Amino acid sequence: MSEPLIRAEGLTKRYRRSTGGKGLTGFFGRSTETVDGLVDATFRVEPGEIVGLLGPNGAGKSTTVKLLTGILRPDGGSCSVGGLVPWRDRRTYTAGIGTVFGQRMQLWWDVPILDSFRLLRDIYRVEETAWKNRLDELAEALALGDLLNVPLRQLSLGQRMRAELCGSLLHSPKLLFLDEPTIGLDAVSKLNLREFLLLERERHGTTILLTTHDMADMQALCRRVLVLGHGRLLYDGSLHDILQRYDTRHEVRCRFAGEPVWQDIPSSVALRRDEGEWELSFAPHAIPADEVLRLILAAGRIEELTLKEAPVDEMVAEMYNALHLS
Repeated sequence: MSEPLIRAEGLTKRYRRSTGGKGLTGFFGRSTETVDGLVDATFRVEPGEIVGLLGPNGAGKSTTVKLLTGILRPDGGSCSVGGLVPWRDRRTYTAGIGTVFGQRMQLWWDVPILDSFRLLRDIYRVEETAWKNRLDELAEALALGDLLNVPLRQLSLGQRMRAELCGSLLHSPKLLFLDEPTIGLDAVSKLNLREFLLLERERHGTTILLTTHDMADMQALCRRVLVLGHGRLLYDGSLHDILQRYDTRHEVRCRFAGEPVWQDIPSSVALRRDEGEWELSFAPHAIPADEVLRLILAAGRIEELTLKEAPVDEMVAEMYNALHLS
């Protein structure tokens, strides 16, 4: 068995924050309290894995990423990534990782993205031939060839995200951190980005740690997830298993051009009419979504269809209750 790329043992981070009222009275009555950012988290990540970090806002995902990238120092426990301690060996360590944060850009806003890529080449001290070969590979895979001389500010959101991903991979990092990489992207851009990430892992063995609220991202990319809540690691295991246990009901709402003719609706599917729309509720472990879609398509010509899955926050809330952490 290979040596884990990431090894975290009892990783703990606590924050102190001020409490008290406003104004002069509040100032003199102010006190501090300790808040758990992450408590006693132990996990491993193998080389080449794509692992998802799940949990609602405030669950500890950002704290975990900041510890693993060396931005924060822990209050307890230990962590090594590729034999390096992120916060102690930060200069050497950051040369071997890449980061893409959906709401923050690392490329320069007013210059052509190729100029940003050249600056990143110098920052990471990538040899010219290796940089050129890697850029050619990434530009083709991410469809950036016609955009290299365009300033970042002139690109669409999807194009900017592809450029950011290219910039983060130019130095061929072994570990890539992705925080909400598809937020705000249209459906086609999301599909293309997911396909690229799978190809990058296949070609280069890149290990990816993915943080997202988009369950479709998780299902497309991750076999394994770490679920966090209240700063604690609640689950470490198969995404399929956790969905089967906690993602218990899906809903499909559809509108037809005419009156539908429903046939052979199984008992595991609840069907009801809501004014001009029809709603089908089902347990995904009892009947696959594509089978429900087949039933809908057979009923008539569809004008509109939406699928509603259980939100991540609701799934984690169920885990809280099951583990008596609520």
